[in-house]
Amino acid sequence: MFFVDTLELEGLGNRSYLVGGRAAAVAVDPPRDIDQVVAAAARHGVRIAYVAETHVHNDYVSGGLELARISGARYLVPAGASVSFARTPVDDGDTVTVDDGLVLRALATPGHTPHHTSYVLEEDGTGAAVFTGGSLLVGTVGRPDLVEPRLTNQLARAQHASAHRLADELGDDVEVLPTHGFGSFCSSAQSAGRSTTIGAERGSNDALTKDVDTFVAELLAGLEDVPAYYAHMGPANAAGPAPVDLTEPRRADAEQIARRLAAGEWVVDLRSRVAFAEGHVAGSFNFEGEGKLATYLAWLIPWGKPVTLLAATHEQIADAQRELVRVGIDRPAAAASGDPAGWICDGEKLRSFRRATFADLAAVGASGGQEPVVLDVRRDTERAGGHIDGSVHVPVHQLHARIDEVPSGEVWVHCATGMRAAIAASLLDAVGRDVVAVDDGFDSAARAGLPLTGPGRPR
Repeated sequence: MFFVDTLELEGLGNRSYLVGGRAAAVAVDPPRDIDQVVAAAARHGVRIAYVAETHVHNDYVSGGLELARISGARYLVPAGASVSFARTPVDDGDTVTVDDGLVLRALATPGHTPHHTSYVLEEDGTGAAVFTGGSLLVGTVGRPDLVEPRLTNQLARAQHASAHRLADELGDDVEVLPTHGFGSFCSSAQSAGRSTTIGAERGSNDALTKDVDTFVAELLAGLEDVPAYYAHMGPANAAGPAPVDLTEPRRADAEQIARRLAAGEWVVDLRSRVAFAEGHVAGSFNFEGEGKLATYLAWLIPWGKPVTLLAATHEQIADAQRELVRVGIDRPAAAASGDPAGWICDGEKLRSFRRATFADLAAVGASGGQEPVVLDVRRDTERAGGHIDGSVHVPVHQLHARIDEVPSGEVWVHCATGMRAAIAASLLDAVGRDVVAVDDGFDSAARAGLPLTGPGRPR
């Protein structure tokens, strides 16, 4: 018998795995904070004999090199990957014995990257599961446009071929265990569920049900913007990431916070968007610790800019540190926790702004007064599905650079659920704009009677 432990990295929308038998295990696509992988191995009483990468990752910094170093494991990396450290290069068809009767077999599945490799787990010669990384995902595939624009079409076609290879060589009951697809922007679309098998994908995945030309055309048409920080992840992984330091950052008092803001550094408030709206340090930005902190902070912050973290508790600071090292934001410049009143100097006041619903926005429009500026910070594909007539569109990841494009007046900012609207509202508030954060689901806009434009709507 074997076990598979799934390590959920919800902030990044990824998964890592520890799979093993009675005495030994292999870690697949481990996160940079490897202590949780080591702890999982200890719970099972196994040694980590192998660490396997499906590809050089573009969306997070890997912990594979460090995990192999401290555990003495062999580090399996696709032979075609160009890296600057010693590893065991893996070619198509290579096998390693993890434990008695438990074998890992490499299967070349290019598409997400040119060197992408999946790993088939075989028990007593029978395929039981396949670790597909960024190849075949739950109802979709990994995006093919993260390596080099000139390779995108070629890699999209390779994704189609790789999906068919997996389906042709593996049985219907083989479990598919991908790394991406649970919110990660490495996925070409959001996954259709949390688990799947080769048989389920055979009947539902576009890569297996559509011809290659149709599949490629639709795949490329649906690709979203690439998070800006991805440009730094691949090089960091190819060079060999350094170990992480999760010790407590330097404590910042009110004067230090003020000095850092004056110097143009980023002060990031991790509290809920409700708490932030009620009272926050002027000039600070709100990235909820419970949201997609790593993705959106790393996407928006100028790379290398010092960041100071503010939170209600020490635990929230520690959790944020763990999230951020996964995307290469290694050490906060400083941190403070507790009552936000302690984060401002004597004589200063906390800032605040209103939160509202789409019904509130509709009521403002019906009052006959001056129409507010409505700012939609969703992505292009979301807006294409319907938007409020007359609204201004600046995706949240572009807002910091385009904030001067937002028309004058009171700004009502919305997204699809409220999280990104809160980020955007904090960016606007930091430059002194009057802002109202719409903390509501976009489905409520139509119910509130707001005029919408989009598919099926009059233009």
